[in-house]
Amino acid sequence: MIQAFFLSLGQLLDSRVAMVFLKSLLLTLLLFAMLGFGLYHAVHWASARWLGDYSGPFADIAVIVLMLAAHWVLFRAIAIGVIGIFADEVVAAVEAKYYPNAHASARELSFGRSLAMGLGSGVRIILINLALSPVYIALLITGVGTAVAFFIVNSWLLGRDLGDMVAARHMRYGELPKWRRRTNFRRFVLGMFGTGVMLVPIVAFIGPVIGAAMATHAFHRGRPA
Repeated sequence: MIQAFFLSLGQLLDSRVAMVFLKSLLLTLLLFAMLGFGLYHAVHWASARWLGDYSGPFADIAVIVLMLAAHWVLFRAIAIGVIGIFADEVVAAVEAKYYPNAHASARELSFGRSLAMGLGSGVRIILINLALSPVYIALLITGVGTAVAFFIVNSWLLGRDLGDMVAARHMRYGELPKWRRRTNFRRFVLGMFGTGVMLVPIVAFIGPVIGAAMATHAFHRGRPA
C-alpha cells in the first residue's frame, strides 16, 4: 500500500489526474460556500426571531461553530461524493499508465452511474456518522476513543467506496458483494491511508484523488494473476 501511495502521489502531475483534482476541488469549495451561505442566513433568521436585539453576536458565533462542525463531518462526505463523480477519469488514467491490459478491457461508467455512486458515498458517510454520533459523544465524555472510533468508521467507509469506484469498471454489479468480503482488510487499510491524508490541513484537498489512484493499484495488484 505504501508503494501505491507513492505511485499515486507521483501521478498527480498527469494532466488527466490534475484536471480531475481541479474540477473536484472547485465543486467541493462551491458546495461548502453554498452550505456556509445557507447556514449564515438560516442561523441569523432563527436568532433574530428568538433573540431580537441580541441575535447578532450569538448568530455569528453559532455560524462559526456550525461551520467547524460541518467541516469535521461533512468535508469527507462532500469530497468523496464529488470525487465519486469524476473517479472514473482518475482510474482510467492510472490503468492506462500501469495496467494497459486491464484498461483495454474495462468499461467506462456512465455519468449517471458515477453520479449515483458519488451521491451514495456522500450520503452513506453522513448518515452512518450521524447514527454513530451518540457513540462519539459518549466516548468524548468518558475521555477515550472518540478520534479512534471516528477514524476506524470513516476508514471502513472510505475503503468501501474507493474500492467500488474501481471494481465497477471490471466486475458485474452482482459480483461486488463477494469481492467486498474477500478484500475487506485490504480496503480497510486503503481507507486508513485515505482518511489519514484527509485529516491533514491543506493536504486534505488531494486526499480523494490520491485515494482513487491508490484504490486502482490496490484492486489490480490484489486480483488473481
